[in-house]
Amino acid sequence: MSRKVYRQVLKAAGVAALLAAAVSPLAAQELYQSSSIGLRLGAGNNYQRAEVAWESPSVWEYRFEGGSRLDLVGELGVAYWHANGSRTPSSVWQLSAIPFLRWTWADRYYIEAGIGATVFSRTRFANKDMSTAFQFGDHIGVGMHVTNNSRVSLRYSHFSNAGIKRPNPGLDILQLNYSYQY
Repeated sequence: MSRKVYRQVLKAAGVAALLAAAVSPLAAQELYQSSSIGLRLGAGNNYQRAEVAWESPSVWEYRFEGGSRLDLVGELGVAYWHANGSRTPSSVWQLSAIPFLRWTWADRYYIEAGIGATVFSRTRFANKDMSTAFQFGDHIGVGMHVTNNSRVSLRYSHFSNAGIKRPNPGLDILQLNYSYQY
């Protein structure tokens, strides 16, 4: 999928989220009480990433005075990366397991951050030698609940081996996420 198509998808999803947010009431007590499935599309420096992820219900929560809350959730994902042009290898698969802390306020908006383990199907991708298949994933994102069962977010992710072995060029990606709680 080209970068132009990804931009169009990101714009369309953003418009849909804003429209839905304007007309949808939410029930705070139901946030993160059941599992969700997410689809994530992203673009980086000459590569794209598509991921399907399962998210656990909240395994821990803390409610602050004033109504905001902090939740701990787990995420398991499978991702496919594709490099543009003649960069080799041009594709790689990735498995990930990431715990996330998610701070939600006004029963709608949230900030999330997580660090966890990922494994790539090879140690080379897009003309980069990553040295190890095992990588850490660092993530930070902002999002909003569109309805009681769905949310959209924008997430920045960085993958590297934390200097376990050199070279360690890392991969950075900006992703749009849609999640559905079932």
